[in-house]
Amino acid sequence: MPDFIYLASQSPRRAQLLGQLGVRHELLLATPDEDAESLEVVLPNESPTAYVQRVTALKLDAAVARRKRLGLVDAPVLCADTTVALGRTILGKPEDARDAERMLALLSGSTHRVLTAVALQHGRRRHTALSVSRVRFAAITKKLIAGYTASGEPLGKAGAYAIQGAAAAFIEHISGSYSGIMGLPMFETAQLLRSAGFKT
Repeated sequence: MPDFIYLASQSPRRAQLLGQLGVRHELLLATPDEDAESLEVVLPNESPTAYVQRVTALKLDAAVARRKRLGLVDAPVLCADTTVALGRTILGKPEDARDAERMLALLSGSTHRVLTAVALQHGRRRHTALSVSRVRFAAITKKLIAGYTASGEPLGKAGAYAIQGAAAAFIEHISGSYSGIMGLPMFETAQLLRSAGFKT
């Protein structure tokens, strides 16, 4: 068993959380010739749960193929994907500041779900887990939304916010996994790693 895993994610938060588990990892990022964004397209009538699990599986397929194509040493590959859902409506990464403001206005004064799927593959064995948390936003004014959006933090974040950032001031209550809301549920990830033979 190798003493490290590949993390196929550009998220510095996921790398940080994986480091907290004491697991050595190397990044296995998409190459310029890969169309990574196309993997995140939502299918018609797709539920948030089906969506996040499917996208994670596709990302893992791509990462495993990438490792082989690059001729890298064999080691487990970890992928994760996070989405925000208001009912059955999937709120992915905002296209621009206006889209971020639209999403934040939808989340204002309501409870939404944050779903993070995790998948780990070593050899032919694949282990998967799903973390579902609930987050309640207080009612937030247009001025607060505009100020937060102007900071640039919402861009590149599912649901247009980062719980570990300034948006924490909007959150009245969470139920579930704080690390899962950040992007990598540590309890579920530790279980997957143990099932693959890692000590965490």
